[in-house]
Amino acid sequence: MVAARAGVSTATVSLVANAKTEGRVSAENIAKVTRAIDELGYVVDGIGSSLARGGSNLVILAAPDIANPFFAKVIGGVRAALGTDYQLLLAVSDPGMLPVPAEVRQLLSLRPAGLLVDAPNAAFLDQLNSTAPVVLMDAPGVEGYAPSVNLDVGHGARELAQHLAALGHRTVAYLDSTGGSATFRVRREAFLARAAESGMTVAAVANTPIDVGAAAAAFAAAWPRWQREGVTAVVCCTDTHAYGVLQEARAAGVAIPRELAVTGFDDLPYSATSNPSLTSVHLPATMLGRRAGEQLKSLMQGRPLAAPQLTLAGRLIQRASTIG
Repeated sequence: MVAARAGVSTATVSLVANAKTEGRVSAENIAKVTRAIDELGYVVDGIGSSLARGGSNLVILAAPDIANPFFAKVIGGVRAALGTDYQLLLAVSDPGMLPVPAEVRQLLSLRPAGLLVDAPNAAFLDQLNSTAPVVLMDAPGVEGYAPSVNLDVGHGARELAQHLAALGHRTVAYLDSTGGSATFRVRREAFLARAAESGMTVAAVANTPIDVGAAAAAFAAAWPRWQREGVTAVVCCTDTHAYGVLQEARAAGVAIPRELAVTGFDDLPYSATSNPSLTSVHLPATMLGRRAGEQLKSLMQGRPLAAPQLTLAGRLIQRASTIG
């Protein structure tokens, strides 16, 4: 129908619809086909095209809760790297939870060109069985499964411990995530080790989902005991946890940072403008997505990777929640 209306061959319509016109279709015929497509509301049958080609231009990104601003920045980086050659399809797990292999395998029936997986564990990767190229993001400990782009969260955690020790803190608490991602284990263990080396005692390690309300409730329940134990700083494994602590501390009349210092991880956009502004370990979310997208694009186009395993540095950003 498009070919008939435009007065061209179906092959010409296919070239225009699939953006393969360079050097093959005249500007006049491109305009005719484009106008006919608009008038008829024609959409390329992606599944039919993928069957014909033996693949598609879909890239699947399996990630945790995309409502988290951190993952919004990761997605932005991926899209910038892939450009217009590929379409990004999100496979989203529940907040703070690992990807579910069965759900991702269902999407593999779409014959994606490639797959990006954020924060997987070995059990997930053992069950994945993807025939498409795979790149892992923020996946410490499982880099051997596929090319990966990781964040050096351990370095930031150690900087954070040194920062608090230099400020004179001797007893601190750690608010961790209930999620099973290895990145939280790495940042917790790195902080605990450097805290011990710096002469600090970690009085308690609490766990909550990555949720402001849950973190606030956990802090409210624990603060009387932590106060009796002499806790003067709370280290949170994400900025989201820290927002909950800040919220509840204000409600309880706790002066920050005079009575209690609060820190986070991720350096989300709100952390510079929270009240008080939040000391946090900056993790380059956009660059994580961009580098992973670049790695995957190379693999999908059959190009070898110069460095299959990449690590991006994190760094401590000091703000008023510790030095106000």
